[in-house]
Amino acid sequence: MATIEPFERPGVSGFMHRPKTPKAAMLLSHGAGGDSQGALMIAVAQAFCEDGYAVLRWNLPFRQLRPRGAPGGSGERDRDGIRQAVKILRQEIAGVPLYLAGQSYGGRQSSMVAAEDHGLADGLLLLSYPLHPPGNPARLRVEHFPALKTAALFVHGTRDPFGSVDEMKAAIQSIPGRVRLEIVEGAAHGVPPATARLMPAWFNPAVTQSRVVQ
Repeated sequence: MATIEPFERPGVSGFMHRPKTPKAAMLLSHGAGGDSQGALMIAVAQAFCEDGYAVLRWNLPFRQLRPRGAPGGSGERDRDGIRQAVKILRQEIAGVPLYLAGQSYGGRQSSMVAAEDHGLADGLLLLSYPLHPPGNPARLRVEHFPALKTAALFVHGTRDPFGSVDEMKAAIQSIPGRVRLEIVEGAAHGVPPATARLMPAWFNPAVTQSRVVQ
């Protein structure tokens, strides 16, 4: 039987969704305006836990420092926090693949960490990647994409102001690793929590099969 329990370690605070026998582990990071208790975060953690993943949905370091407000700065503190959380999660759930997942800002920081350290994670789940600020498509946040060799699944809505589907398709062409794009019709920035139940079926082939851009 799966369990959900508070998870507190030095620098890491959140909730562990633990199946009886984990086949993989996932670190799930929230967006810039949210925290680990968001509806999408909970839905994603539950969906992957039901599929055999031990999922740690946690508060990024900036959120641990204050309950509200944007991250600020370069995100370096949060990326260091992701590395620390991965180290702890590998000790907690040993001997299985480990994946990084995140919504918006949390996904971007996770992908930046993976681009810097190719061996840190076995795959990426990136929900509503914030390709550019709304209304400013020239400010693309893709500098690290050419160094991203970790297999990645992007889940993106057709009404996302942080990047259109066509813009996402063009941007991910620069990623050398395996990549898959799943499109959620009508979704804005932050796909509906109900979409979470579909994600394990999208994710498993995305990190094991060849490049698919739909």
